Amino acid sequence: METPLWQPTAERIAGTALEHFRLAASRVAGHALPDYQALWQWSIDHPAAFWSMVWDDGQVAGDKGAVSLMQPDAMPGARWFPQASLNFAENLLRNRDDSPAIIFSGEGKTEHTFSHRQLYDEVSRAAQALAAEGVQEGDRVAAMLPNLPETVIAMLATASLGAVWSSCSPDFGVEGALDRQGQLTPRVWLVSDGYLYNGRRIDLAGKAAAIAAGLTETTRIVVVPYSGGGSLPDARAIGWHDWLAPFAPGDIDFVRGPFDRPLYVLFSSGTTGKPKGIVHGQGGTLLQHLKEHRLHSDVRPGDRLFYFTTCGWMMWNWLVSGLAAGATLLLYDGSPFAERGRTLWDFFSRARGTHFGTSAKYLDAAAKLGLKPGERHILTALRVLMSTGSPLAPEGFDYVYQAVKPDLQLASISGGTDIVSCFALGCPVRPVWRGELQCRGLGMAVDVFDAEGRSLEHGKGELVCTRPFPSMPTGFWNDPDGSRYHAAYFARFPGVWSHGDWAERTPHDGLVIHGRSDATLNPGGVRIGTAEIYRQVEQIPEILESLAVGQRWQGDERVVLFVRLREGAVLDERLTELIRLRIREGASPRHVPAKIIVVPDLPRTLSGKLVELAVKRTIHDEPVDNLGALANPESLALFRHHPALTGRDA
Repeated sequence: METPLWQPTAERIAGTALEHFRLAASRVAGHALPDYQALWQWSIDHPAAFWSMVWDDGQVAGDKGAVSLMQPDAMPGARWFPQASLNFAENLLRNRDDSPAIIFSGEGKTEHTFSHRQLYDEVSRAAQALAAEGVQEGDRVAAMLPNLPETVIAMLATASLGAVWSSCSPDFGVEGALDRQGQLTPRVWLVSDGYLYNGRRIDLAGKAAAIAAGLTETTRIVVVPYSGGGSLPDARAIGWHDWLAPFAPGDIDFVRGPFDRPLYVLFSSGTTGKPKGIVHGQGGTLLQHLKEHRLHSDVRPGDRLFYFTTCGWMMWNWLVSGLAAGATLLLYDGSPFAERGRTLWDFFSRARGTHFGTSAKYLDAAAKLGLKPGERHILTALRVLMSTGSPLAPEGFDYVYQAVKPDLQLASISGGTDIVSCFALGCPVRPVWRGELQCRGLGMAVDVFDAEGRSLEHGKGELVCTRPFPSMPTGFWNDPDGSRYHAAYFARFPGVWSHGDWAERTPHDGLVIHGRSDATLNPGGVRIGTAEIYRQVEQIPEILESLAVGQRWQGDERVVLFVRLREGAVLDERLTELIRLRIREGASPRHVPAKIIVVPDLPRTLSGKLVELAVKRTIHDEPVDNLGALANPESLALFRHHPALTGRDA
């Protein structure tokens, strides 16, 4: 009989904010909502009442107004809290005491702590400095910075003025940065002098000068010192400390504004065209993150929240919102595998972290390195471990419970940049089942559709959301008629959000994500999720990572698997047959690739995600539109006209 990997105790359930919320929602509903499933159903059937409760539960600073939702059936087009007035930064800076707000650790750097009082004071100074540059409501401030406290300070200062923030990580190339931030014509641009990664000191002076030259409408460039890199020879440039020097801390004049006032512009990966600027409103972002932190992740005041992320990934935005739930942010910048892979857990243990967030790729790599954080570190405070970025394989679940800690909530979560939040995620009152995302998010009418738009109780299909939710984008940047926005999410099933994930509901009312539906394999007309192949192949010790694509072949499609091997490993007949056997037995005969090809590298985005579509386009001799979105675009040359796919051996 199948048993869960983890089951919360009755005492633990009783102490969660989610349990208190369920009881309160039962009173609002006028009848008992006996379990999570009943609460979820009520939340999607009564969205106005539910999201009004989320506002109240999070004690949002601002005027809610009398109406929670107008045009509730418009998808898109619903209007949330149309009379509301609030400021995002005000809700993250309510605490001004001397408890820690941020604990920072950088590779090769000593740790530094900011109290809530210090954070507020530094945001006050930065807000004054931005205002002195003429920044006001609706203006854009962009940044190319490491994951530093200064990055959080600059974002909160921007939001306090009602201006719009957009950031990318310093490993972006010139073209990639300008393709994104150049669209926004930022009034102020912040950049670091360099960063540290994997024992190397990377100077950004040359790259920053080239990007600055393209930001012709930017009137001020602020250089944040970090790695001791060179100066920026630009008349608009000023150092961070000199920029703040004229301003003394004081009370912040938070500029309140509408619920849907733009807060962030996040960008799509850009691997199929110029990156799309996805505009997120302040109210939807705040409410979703309060819900996900407090209710789904059981983040409590005083907890210590860590997520390994750069400022170019939406998980940075998600992490920073932890301040609104009363958490201390644990920020790390650098390689996750510095100090023989111990650096993240060393920092997390010293900081007495309660919530550890990372990617599925990191957990897979840590397992292959034989890291056992539970043996080497004191993790008594750790309650929740979160994983995202790609589906976490069942073996990844095993690794966490065997090598990290047996008594924790493992939350595999899935959503994305498009919604700056999650469709499916953790649930602290439910068991954790191997390989499954615990639940559909409250207020999120998530379903799985077949090709005809019919709901699937069993089997794999398109992940969709059938009703509006507050963190839907307010639109795309430079898309005045909304046509690009509509084409991105609503063209497949009219009036329904189609997310582009290939998913399956489980008997426990959880979800399994099988990969991106736009990268779904289709041999013999049978749709196969790439994650189903990866979770079999990447159990094999000789294989570091793999990437599967479909190749058009003789009127059909065949599966081609590219593998990157551990040093010293060889793809001989034994390993080839082992791969095929593992896939055949663990997935199905249809999943077995027609070709298995060794490559020294695989293309990935700057946030570390493998890019199946770029490889698929390359092997079909089709253009990859935006190479600047890739961390290693030169790797695509490995796949172009590959003899095993086009020559005599094909």
